[in-house]
Amino acid sequence: MGILSDLTDSVEEILATQWATRDGRKVPEPEDVKLGNDAVKLDGTVLYADLADSTGLVRGKSAAFAAEVYKCYLHCASKIIEHYDGVITAFDGDRVMAVYVGDGKNTKAVRSALAINHAVLKIVNPRIEAQYPGNCYVVRQSVGIDSSSLFVAKTGIRGSNDLVWVGMAANIAAKLCGLRSGNYASWITKTVYDHMNDEVKMNGDKNMWEQRTWPAQRNMTIYRSLFSWAAS
Repeated sequence: MGILSDLTDSVEEILATQWATRDGRKVPEPEDVKLGNDAVKLDGTVLYADLADSTGLVRGKSAAFAAEVYKCYLHCASKIIEHYDGVITAFDGDRVMAVYVGDGKNTKAVRSALAINHAVLKIVNPRIEAQYPGNCYVVRQSVGIDSSSLFVAKTGIRGSNDLVWVGMAANIAAKLCGLRSGNYASWITKTVYDHMNDEVKMNGDKNMWEQRTWPAQRNMTIYRSLFSWAAS
């Protein structure tokens, strides 16, 4: 059988096969989902943490230095995500995706974003400057968060496959990372804002979040913050 016939048969089978779905209460592992039309449905909050201008970093600095920056950023982000009960679902070059489920999922995801910003400002950047005086490189990053129903399936081929997260939250959270502006490093949707606790919304009597309109997404209401908050 030639490759074209094989591809045609595979596409026809995928499109013709009925989906077997079930509700989930936890983030599924790859082995929890079959390679066929099998899926887990759940309500989740998706977080994307993204290093800014990695292309400029790679072009302007040595490969070893760029790798150190990648490692420092992704290590801190990953440890913070896990500390606040997020489940890391994917790494994509200079960014990490995580999903939070259950009670308090929005608050935990937002707490993670503020803690990641703190780690970059107070740990990563000062230590890069101490290790490489006069290097003039400053790590910038952003975190995007949204919440929605998710449809989790497995893609790829046998022996080389991964989970795909289908839902508005996965798409919107990834795009929010690109809205970084100045010192505003945390970006969330109105859905997240409306369902998170005041502990990650207010700093005393001051709201840590500024409302914005996102024209590219049909004038969606979103919120941004320049605040940071040490992990504890």
